[in-house]
Amino acid sequence: MYSARVSTSERLIESTRELLWERGYVGTSPKAILERAGAGQGSMYHHFRGKPDLALAAIRRTAEEMRATAAGVLTGPGTPYERIEAYLRRERDVLRGCPVGRLTMDPDVIADETLRAPLDETLDWLREQIARIVEEGREQGQFAPWLDGEEIAAAVVATVQGGYVLARASGSPAAFDASVRGLLSLLAPHDARTR
Repeated sequence: MYSARVSTSERLIESTRELLWERGYVGTSPKAILERAGAGQGSMYHHFRGKPDLALAAIRRTAEEMRATAAGVLTGPGTPYERIEAYLRRERDVLRGCPVGRLTMDPDVIADETLRAPLDETLDWLREQIARIVEEGREQGQFAPWLDGEEIAAAVVATVQGGYVLARASGSPAAFDASVRGLLSLLAPHDARTR
């Protein structure tokens, strides 16, 4: 599954990321991690102090990847509305769900402050970025002056995460897409709505 050039620790982290997304923390056994990584029995303990340490490395990597992907569209070209639209419409594996969102629903991850911290930091970062964009749009007159950046940011994140849940429940990305279209129609600049 992995190239021989990929280090054992890297294979362990990537395997753990995949398994956490698929099975959750409890369902991700050291044996399953080693099998997926194609690693020997002592490899995990050679590179990590144990499953919690490896899980933390995997969760951090997942959070970093989500931030990098979001930053790519949120700091890209376009008006504030267009950047939020780009974030909402970016390509996603909707039926698989969000790896960060899935981890926030894992009771074992949420109960552990250390494992939960990268998730909290990432969601806080995402809301802050979107809130800044909304404030920028308000200053430019693109968004209504009464819109609160923090509230809109929370609504954007909730729409994405809730859209994943609705899509998975229905077995179709259409529910996610409808959520995105609905939020974008509410955020659309006034002149775009009257055309």
